[in-house]
Amino acid sequence: MKQREPRALALAPLALFLTIFIGTGVALTAGGTEMAFYQLSATVAILPAIVWALAMGRDKLSDKINIFIRGMGDSNIVTMCVIYLLAGAFAATAKAIGGVDATVHLGLSIIPASMVLPGLFVVAAFIATAMGTSMGTIAAIAPIAVGVAESSDLGPALLVGTVVAGAMFGDNLSMISDTTIAATRTQGCAMADKFKMNFKLALPAALATMALLFTLGASGTVQSGGEYSLLKVLPYVAILVMAVSGINVFVVLASGIALCGVVGFITVADFSLLAFSQDIYKGFQGMQEILVLSLLIGGLGELIRYHGGIDWVIRAIQRLATRDGKPGQRSGEVSISALAAVADLCTANNTVAIILTGGMAKEIAEESGVDPRRSASLLDVFSCVVQGLIPYGAQILLAGSIAGLSPVAVVGNMYYCFALAVMGVIGIVLGFPKAPKAR
Repeated sequence: MKQREPRALALAPLALFLTIFIGTGVALTAGGTEMAFYQLSATVAILPAIVWALAMGRDKLSDKINIFIRGMGDSNIVTMCVIYLLAGAFAATAKAIGGVDATVHLGLSIIPASMVLPGLFVVAAFIATAMGTSMGTIAAIAPIAVGVAESSDLGPALLVGTVVAGAMFGDNLSMISDTTIAATRTQGCAMADKFKMNFKLALPAALATMALLFTLGASGTVQSGGEYSLLKVLPYVAILVMAVSGINVFVVLASGIALCGVVGFITVADFSLLAFSQDIYKGFQGMQEILVLSLLIGGLGELIRYHGGIDWVIRAIQRLATRDGKPGQRSGEVSISALAAVADLCTANNTVAIILTGGMAKEIAEESGVDPRRSASLLDVFSCVVQGLIPYGAQILLAGSIAGLSPVAVVGNMYYCFALAVMGVIGIVLGFPKAPKAR
């Protein structure tokens, strides 16, 4: 089957999903319903959108269903789903052996109360930069944030949002991140050069975020750390060390689960192999909703692409990249940024968004005189911004599931992504940072 001609209507199912999911939460909130955004599951809200996408066009329904299933089976989607399962199992087993409580008590006995939020941001940023994945970082650090929330009045949404924000900062800058690799390869520049360009935009946003987090943390109350066992902290120390060492995220999480089992046998009196297996399965169960939603989003995204939605966005923005037939540098940068942002909005995957739009972004950059290092940086920055602010993005869903929070609540505390968006716009308006002349 050939992909259809570009058309805007292909994006309508995505708009329907967002309207149903977010609109229902807003309406229930206005009506005074408690936990309004928890009343309608996103996995149900997306079903009418899928039905609409399947009904589009005159192709055979069986063929469109195959396209939908192909999107669900995309390697990026399956990879995320496996990380969900491992993250859920690690969080559940670590909690069962008392590892989360021990780690929280140790941290609170060392870190001043006012530095808890900035500290979580820095740790998550450091781990994600070294690990090259925001997902693995969130899986490792979010349970600690949840534990801190139980010992403070800072609120789980703020604490978990801080972790996700730090993870997005590190993933955006990491030399081994798939977004960095995709951006630099499509634009034809060195990773080190793209890092320097990104860093000059990301650092001010991170500093502003940390200043805000310090202010928010200073006004909160955090209980002093209680008793803890260093042995129960070991699984967290181990996965952080492995992450910093650049070990594959699957190996890191699987090793963490196994180590939780070993520590449980040593420190917990009634711990058994059967109990350990039940804890692992409990962790799997906790991730079922976001796993299903991610599969459905993958399928919907593939249908939108097939029906010409992504191509319509690319062509529409390409037309905006020229003014009176003559492309300008600033309009080119705006177009490249918009390409990344809208593509990520449609695909809910920043790597896929960059890969889809990278070729067109390179053409726009060449026509408008935008340095390849600059275009690579803008692709990564604005896909990162959108990925951290959509309630159906993988990072938000994972953090929300670990903390038992609505993804909308997590998005509301993504201060770094808001700050990065502002810096990105300022950078385009002022032409900052300027790409150094090639030697």
